[in-house]
Amino acid sequence: MPTSNAVWGIDIGQCALKALRVSAHDQNDRIVAEAFDYIEYPKILTQPDADPDELIDEALKQFLSRNTLHGDRVAISISGQSGLARFIKLPPVEAKKIPDIVRYEAKQQIPFDLNEVIWDYQRMGGGSEEEGFALETEIGLFAMKRDAVFRALEPYQKAGIEVDFIQLTPLALYNYVLFDQLTDLPPAEEYDPDDPPESVVLISLGTDATDLVVTNGYRVWQRSVPIGGNHFTKALTNELKLTFAKAEHLKRNATSAQDPKAVFQAMRPVFNDLMTELQRSIGYFTSIDRSAKIGRVVALGNAMKLPGLRRYLSQSLGYEIEQIDEFRGLSGSQVLTAPTFKDNSLSFAVCYGLALQGLGKASLRTNLLPREIIHDRIIRQKKPWAVAAAAVLLLGCTLSFATYSLALNSVNEEKWRLSENVADTAASEASRYVSETQAAVQKFQTIDGIGSNLVSNVEGRILWLELLKTVNDCLPHDAEDKQPENVSERNQLHVTNLECQHVEDVSQWFAGVKKWYHDPEEDKSGRSEENQVDQLGEDEDEGPTGPGWIVRLSGHHYHNLRTAGKNQGAQFVRNTLIKNLHNTKVVLPGSDRERVASVGTVELGMSCPVLIDPQKVRQVDVINPNVDVAGRRSGTGGTTGEAMGTTARRHTTTADTDGDSEATVKLRQFDFVVHFCWQPVSPTQREQAVRESEE
Repeated sequence: MPTSNAVWGIDIGQCALKALRVSAHDQNDRIVAEAFDYIEYPKILTQPDADPDELIDEALKQFLSRNTLHGDRVAISISGQSGLARFIKLPPVEAKKIPDIVRYEAKQQIPFDLNEVIWDYQRMGGGSEEEGFALETEIGLFAMKRDAVFRALEPYQKAGIEVDFIQLTPLALYNYVLFDQLTDLPPAEEYDPDDPPESVVLISLGTDATDLVVTNGYRVWQRSVPIGGNHFTKALTNELKLTFAKAEHLKRNATSAQDPKAVFQAMRPVFNDLMTELQRSIGYFTSIDRSAKIGRVVALGNAMKLPGLRRYLSQSLGYEIEQIDEFRGLSGSQVLTAPTFKDNSLSFAVCYGLALQGLGKASLRTNLLPREIIHDRIIRQKKPWAVAAAAVLLLGCTLSFATYSLALNSVNEEKWRLSENVADTAASEASRYVSETQAAVQKFQTIDGIGSNLVSNVEGRILWLELLKTVNDCLPHDAEDKQPENVSERNQLHVTNLECQHVEDVSQWFAGVKKWYHDPEEDKSGRSEENQVDQLGEDEDEGPTGPGWIVRLSGHHYHNLRTAGKNQGAQFVRNTLIKNLHNTKVVLPGSDRERVASVGTVELGMSCPVLIDPQKVRQVDVINPNVDVAGRRSGTGGTTGEAMGTTARRHTTTADTDGDSEATVKLRQFDFVVHFCWQPVSPTQREQAVRESEE
């Protein structure tokens, strides 16, 4: 009985034994490769002087000597040429009657007595069900002769390997393609048989045969072509008069041969035969499913490494042949980076598909394992439990009889009366203590609440003053005696509005503005603004949570000279106000009002300053702050009281000025809206945090 969550997918091919051990991944669309094995036979099984049974037995012994299967489930494949696959479209029928109809269809479709075959079926995706009736239902029916199944199981039984799943090779490939390649399929309820998704053609070139699988994710069609890599070897033996072993070596190293042209000329008839079979098969498929649209052709199998084969197929079929270099849904670097796995990755797709079925992640879940084997295992697994249950039941009856006999003799009302009185007294005293404790706790909570209200009233008055002073200190200022005459050179932000809104959960606010959030610390890494914005999606920090205030500052600035480079517009706001709000020190009075302290904005509970949806700089006409009401030119100091939102003398007009001074000037103005989160921290709380950190 399996005791682990791992699955071995084992594919015994004509050239080698391939095995892959996988387990579930945290992500539903991925699995983890934990181990693998690739054992190439000394001879190909179909080689004239080869003993297939002996070669397979030796390969399995070698596999078991290098790997442990204890507690793991095992899924194996059987060649598609040995099985039968039929796809039957049912008329509208009650869903509960589908098993009876399928059994009737099985008798019609399977050309053998059902007692001589092992068969299974599955409802394919894409159908619908209304009021208990199944519509547009397609059934996949799969069968193998019983003796063929037991022949396939024989090597595993000799090796002591218990097989849990048997699947036809083309269907294992279908499970692989659906899980690893077709990741963007529409939901089954949106499937339209008249306009299906594009189909993928999978060409798996094996040693003796080629499996052709065509699927759009909801329907599958498969055929085995009796041409494989072995046929190229035989062509070389016939044309070049070589032994089978030398021909196989020459085929694998055709480009480095003394006369590559002669090698490819000898294999050309096989190229043509394979091409003809593939064209015929794809043509037949398109004739029976005229709504199908072929979008991709994917090549698998080590035989696809034959030089020139993939290019020849692409030119002849009219489709680009894709070669799978890696498995998208497979993780596990220890396996995926192993040289042997990378060299033979094209031959592990069958193992991949088998392992998916063992993990319950495959779309096609039919199992050709004989039912009698399953029943025998269930009975064998339950036998120890049945014996143990009978023994426990007998022991329980014996103990119960003895216990009741002793209890009957020991029960005496007078014997336990004194103990009962003592217990009642103790229970009453405990109840009294509980009542007194609850009264004391309630009294303490009342007094504590009064104290908390008194403290909050005292400290709560200065929290808003601290907020306003901190915001004012974070705004950029020019020194009084060094303020530039040119308005566009002044380091000023004109705040025209300040609003505060209390929210129960600031994380909802942060989720809405996160796309504009800009961390000034990231500028040190030299990343561009675009890269910083892209990085937000990958940042694990989800921002503040819990109740708090959202402070909104709106205003504008004129620091937008074209010669200022990047330090204008939105970047000027980020370099000044946003940067200062992010983490700067301000001088505030302590809780005793007699000493001051340098406190950071983070310690005050301010976080996540963000410039909301910055727009482009625009040109506006504004009153010249260097011209006074009488039209005389002001000093270079201009208006210095604009830090928290005042503007220069708006009432001045052109008629009030003299001839050499303009009453209005054209400036480049940037309008901004800045949000930040404020979760107030009182002076007492800050001092308590400092004391705790010092301890």
